[in-house]
Amino acid sequence: MDFTTQPKPATALCGVVSADGKIAYPPGVKEITDKITTDEMIKRLKMVVKTFMDMDQDSEDEKQQYLPLALHLASEFFLRNPNKDVRLLVACCLADIFRIYAPEAPYTSHDKLKDIFLFITRQLKGLEDTKSPQFNRYFYLLENLAWVKSYNICFELEDCNEIFIQLFRTLFSVINNNHNKKVQMHMLDLMSSIIMEGDGVTQELLDSILINLIPAHKNLNKQSFDLAKVLLKRTVQTIEACIANFFNQVLVLGRSSVSDLSEHVFDLIQELFAIDPHLLLSVMPQLEFKLKSNDGEERLAVVRLLAKLFGSKDSDLATQNRPLWQCFLGRFNDIHVPVRLESVKFASHCLMNHPDLAKDLTEYLKVRSHDPEEAIRHDVIVTIITAAKRDLTLVNDQLLGFVRERTLDKRWRVRKEAMMGLAQLYKKYCLHGEAGKEAAEKVSWIKDKLLHIYYQNSIDDKLLVEKIFAQYLVPHNLETEERMKCLYYLYANLDPNAVKALNEMWKCQNMLRSHVRELLDLHKQPTSEANCSAMFGKLMTIAKNLPDPGKAQDFVKKFNQVLGDDEKLRSQLELLISPTCSCKQADVCVREIARKLANPKQPTNPFLEMVKFLLERIAPVHIDSEAISALVKLMNKSIEGTADDEEEGVSPDTAIRSGLELLKVLSFTHPTSFHSAETYESLLQCLRMEDDKVAEAAIQIFRNTGHKIETDLPQIRSRKKTSLMCTLSPLSRSLNADVPEQLITPLVSLGHISMLAPDQFASPMKSVVANFIVKDLLMNDRSTGEKNGKLWSPDEEVSPEVLAKVQAIKLLVRWLLGMKNNQSKSANSTLRLLSAMLVSEGDLTEQKRISKSDMSRLRLAAGSAIMKLAQEPCYHEIITPEQFQLCALVINDECYQVRQIFAQKLHKALVKLLLPLEYMAIFALCAKDPVKERRAHARQCLLKNISIRREYIKQNPMATEKLLSLLPEYVVPYMIHLLAHDPDFTRSQDVDQLRDIKECLWFMLEVLMTKNENNSHAFMKKMAENIKLTRDAQSPDESKTNEKLYTVCDVALCVINSKSALCNADSPKDPVLPMKFFTQPEKDFCNDKSYISEETRVLLLTGKPKPTGVLGAVNKPLSATGRKPYVRSAGTETGGNINVNSELSPSTGNRSREQSSEASETGVSENEENPVRIISVTPVKNIDPVKNKEINSDPATQENISSDRGKKRTVTAAGAENIQQKPDEKVDDSGPPAPSKPRRGRRPKSESQGSATKNDDINKPISKGRKRAAGSQESPGGLEAGNTKAPKLQDVAKKAAPAERQIDLQR
Repeated sequence: MDFTTQPKPATALCGVVSADGKIAYPPGVKEITDKITTDEMIKRLKMVVKTFMDMDQDSEDEKQQYLPLALHLASEFFLRNPNKDVRLLVACCLADIFRIYAPEAPYTSHDKLKDIFLFITRQLKGLEDTKSPQFNRYFYLLENLAWVKSYNICFELEDCNEIFIQLFRTLFSVINNNHNKKVQMHMLDLMSSIIMEGDGVTQELLDSILINLIPAHKNLNKQSFDLAKVLLKRTVQTIEACIANFFNQVLVLGRSSVSDLSEHVFDLIQELFAIDPHLLLSVMPQLEFKLKSNDGEERLAVVRLLAKLFGSKDSDLATQNRPLWQCFLGRFNDIHVPVRLESVKFASHCLMNHPDLAKDLTEYLKVRSHDPEEAIRHDVIVTIITAAKRDLTLVNDQLLGFVRERTLDKRWRVRKEAMMGLAQLYKKYCLHGEAGKEAAEKVSWIKDKLLHIYYQNSIDDKLLVEKIFAQYLVPHNLETEERMKCLYYLYANLDPNAVKALNEMWKCQNMLRSHVRELLDLHKQPTSEANCSAMFGKLMTIAKNLPDPGKAQDFVKKFNQVLGDDEKLRSQLELLISPTCSCKQADVCVREIARKLANPKQPTNPFLEMVKFLLERIAPVHIDSEAISALVKLMNKSIEGTADDEEEGVSPDTAIRSGLELLKVLSFTHPTSFHSAETYESLLQCLRMEDDKVAEAAIQIFRNTGHKIETDLPQIRSRKKTSLMCTLSPLSRSLNADVPEQLITPLVSLGHISMLAPDQFASPMKSVVANFIVKDLLMNDRSTGEKNGKLWSPDEEVSPEVLAKVQAIKLLVRWLLGMKNNQSKSANSTLRLLSAMLVSEGDLTEQKRISKSDMSRLRLAAGSAIMKLAQEPCYHEIITPEQFQLCALVINDECYQVRQIFAQKLHKALVKLLLPLEYMAIFALCAKDPVKERRAHARQCLLKNISIRREYIKQNPMATEKLLSLLPEYVVPYMIHLLAHDPDFTRSQDVDQLRDIKECLWFMLEVLMTKNENNSHAFMKKMAENIKLTRDAQSPDESKTNEKLYTVCDVALCVINSKSALCNADSPKDPVLPMKFFTQPEKDFCNDKSYISEETRVLLLTGKPKPTGVLGAVNKPLSATGRKPYVRSAGTETGGNINVNSELSPSTGNRSREQSSEASETGVSENEENPVRIISVTPVKNIDPVKNKEINSDPATQENISSDRGKKRTVTAAGAENIQQKPDEKVDDSGPPAPSKPRRGRRPKSESQGSATKNDDINKPISKGRKRAAGSQESPGGLEAGNTKAPKLQDVAKKAAPAERQIDLQR
């Protein structure tokens, strides 16, 4: 056997061999015999030890010289010497001898070797005492043995196992917490070499290791457990087979006699799994066999074991051994009740430590939630609630649904556990907001569900709901302001049935309070038969309102006797039910009454418990005069707009209305608490509000509580009558467009009234909208704007007429949002009107009387209005593709503030998931924004939106059914379609235009491809490939349109392939394309053509510098080949409908840019005070109008604007909206080919620094993109919001001028 050797420095040893062949000792060492004293022997042995320590394996002469001495030291005299120091020194010598003479030991007798190693093993016990003066020598002995691997010599012995067992037991017994890491390391080296270099591990040797893992031994000597654990980890590859054999003998063959540890197999499996699961690779299938045992107790033991293995925090057993996991899950349906119970208990730990397994557990917990055993149903609830309280994300909606179902269980214990568990979750996540708003929304249904249980017939359920309300929904121990805020917003968020249940709860408590009050009144009357009879009836009525009415009758009678005898107790109860009792007084009274009835000698007092039930029901723990005052203040804040209504999930209007309803209910149950001048003053403000329901509720409160107003508060009485007259009188003033300064308030009021009370105002508002809003206000320019060239002005400089028009647009939107239907086609007409405003750049009449800054305001209002309408599904359905694309182009507006505010509104709606996913595609156009900060803001918006959507999908398992509208990657087809219809994208092979498309694509894809979640890169690539197998649903038969679509797809594929090496993997699922944008793939249609050349690909990917250019047109023309263009001419207004006819104007309409580094003429315009360069353009070939499409939109709220830098776009021919189309209209397509189209985008550095031109450049002429079409006849008509029509176009087909770009607003 080879032993590890290490050369040591040679040392000259002058040994002397006697002539007669006696033992040679080192110099200075006399003969060591039994005739010398022990001290002398120790002295001489120390010198021998030093000599052997200094020798190395290469000292052949010394080895031969001291061989007799080595044999002499192994004699019985030394091995059995009674002195421990002598034995220690001899052991050290023997260890060095094995080192020096390796690989062959000087001892040839197997018996002698056995005696020597057993002797050395016994000396190792000295390691136990670390404070011993000889500890260093013991450590040297251990170190030497471990370093040389001396025990490996024993492998040649037949009974070596005895030596190894003795060694292992010795080392495990001496290890303690006083040893340093070196001691443990040498022990491990010594034992691991025996295990790994031997022929196998016997059962006895294995037992000597495993016994240290048994809980009893583990608790006695933690260090031996740690040593065994590290040893097993180190030798896992070798010892695993031995462990498998042991468990196979015990578990499968049932041979428990093979080891004394057989009865601890499950404890050992648990410990071994915790140490290293690889130790049990062959054992786990044996456990699967045991799980199917016919013995229920045996199955129970295995289930308990596997529950610990699967449920431990760092365990991946469920994923590594799926068959065992599935077999274990089958025990949830075991016939043995304790097995099912144990399985359910395990689920709690599994959910907390392995949320990824929740999906597997859900179905089994669902079955067990209907288990016939009450205890199992109860534990299912405990399991789910425990995990949810730990972290709400650990349980999905389905699991919470099981708890919800059990609130109606037939057993009271189960119902109570379910209700209390849900209440605790509500308090933790909704009231305390411990996990944010998303968690609060996830359990927001709990409050409604718990209150719905009040409809149950069981008095126990009703009482528990009342207790939950007082302790969890609106905790009574909160301060008054906080408690009322909680109640205020709870009431505002409840569903109608929950509101009714809460109202009923207060009503029942008030009735019980009345019964107790009547009982006390009977106590004040003289005793009589009638009085006793009335009192008995009252007691029976009260008992019915307490749990277990049978027992309650006896307790109520006893309580009545105590009341008759104790006048103090009676006065306390009278104060408790007094209308003027405050919440704090009520708390004191309840505690005082309970103290008087308590019996110290009786720890459990059913009588006292019953009285407490009664007191809790009648005590006013929530409402008193101070609480009502706090509620009214909250409502005032909502009216003033200073409350946190939006943060609490309700609109201010909803908060005000629900607050009034709450006060109305409380005015029935606590009328006395309203008697204060402050409260009535606030109610008078509500009477002056224009909301009928608010006013109605305020009147009802006055009716319920105001019976003392005339005597106590006369000033309130007179003001109340005046307010009622103002509220109930009809709107007397008419709207006058000639005085726009006085229009703002009426327009805002009418808008909100029509939205909040559509049933009453929908029909009357239609005529107001048609005759005044559209005809008189929006379609007329009564004043002339200031021609200062600015693109934006501060709010105070905006003309009153434009402010009125902005509010008129908001009124149209609010009116439609109130109706929430399009039966009258009013929404179609409104959308056409808004689109016409975008096409005309804000100058709807095209009379050129409105200033540039006012036009910016109106463009922003129109774009925001379309987004706002898109939030309502019924209007989202009818928004056409052209209208969506017009709305999208507002984010590339020439005015910086318009771009900024529009992007903020878009982000605000998207982040709240109010807008559909396609609106996120608009952010791709931000790649063309010339301002770096705007691009950075857009990117942050994208990151936030994508993060929110992904998190929403994770936390809402049910959301997987709506992935098409939620999954961020599904924005890719919308983006591709939007870019394919980009008006600046006119030629599919133009490299510069393709580079623009590539930048827009990468602006979005860069954020989406930050992570490759669920192989999303391949998924997006698959979407682009699938689009090439469809046609553009907007123009399915137009080859040019489809070619542009396929070209954008190829650019997207080029970008994805170049940026991700993971996109070539298989897509996890086949993507679904939106049918509104793409046709169904044809069966035999195959499109493997590449629409961009290899050279173009290289140019796109190498980042060749782009030519100069500036931001494009405000409202870019939308190309849809094959549609006939129409021109809008100036029109007159007659009757109910207005037909608008306008010629193409050189100063209005869609704007475009020409890509040219050397512009023919340049000028400077101004957005605020910042000059920007204008590049003139030449006429562009016909771009046809667009077909229809559906999309969603965003809230339009005005925000404070900062005056930042923006870019002016070049003016081209005006677009026109057409409502009715003549089939014989044609446009001459002849003419010069279209020049290179200018790019919207960032200005080159050369221009960004050199744009400071002279002021007189503003007046330079700008070459127009096209001329106005020939004059057309004016046709009479009128424009009504309910049925807006634009005029038919006149004959312009035979003109040789370039074709005009049009927007068809009818379709």
